[in-house]
Amino acid sequence: MPSSDRLAALLDPATTALLTVECQRGVVGEESALPELARAARESGALGNVARLVDAAHAASVQVLHAVAERRPDGRGANRNARLFRAAERLPVQQLSGTSAVDVAPPIEVAEADLVVRRLHGLSPIAGTDVDALLRNIGCRTLIVTGVSANVAIPNAVFDAVNLGYTAVVPADAIAGVPADYTPVLVRNTLALVATVTGTDEVLEAWKRSG
Repeated sequence: MPSSDRLAALLDPATTALLTVECQRGVVGEESALPELARAARESGALGNVARLVDAAHAASVQVLHAVAERRPDGRGANRNARLFRAAERLPVQQLSGTSAVDVAPPIEVAEADLVVRRLHGLSPIAGTDVDALLRNIGCRTLIVTGVSANVAIPNAVFDAVNLGYTAVVPADAIAGVPADYTPVLVRNTLALVATVTGTDEVLEAWKRSG
């Protein structure tokens, strides 16, 4: 974990953005299509920590982006080239455009200045979406990645961010996956090799110091 001085410099509000990944009602909400993942996100405290980070980002004038995965009712443009996509088509709760399932889930608050980026295809919240262009246009150099799942979308986001030249920061207590004990293994053996791993409290303290 980096020193407090190094982390504060890395998380300069002027060049930092916070990304929440698939923190939507149909994924981590009470009526989730993936109840085991929703339970892990809530019981681990990850969803609450995402909400804390979003609130602190708003207070520190750090740009927040919410990456939402959805599909059209007719499925046009959606992937079918992996078992994950085909299984999702059969779930009782569908992430359909325009429904409450694709709204950002409580307790996360969406501010007027936040950017909501929706994707109809793929596994990554960055590749093939507007996220990279938006980050460059706001002068972002450091991207904080939070949300779900540690199994697929979170590592995708981290790898894509690094490949695009951003410094990725992962608050390890603000991501979740299944089974619950898989997340720390991923963080320790994979994400720590390419991202700065820290905690929610440390991010909040860094922003307090910069204020």
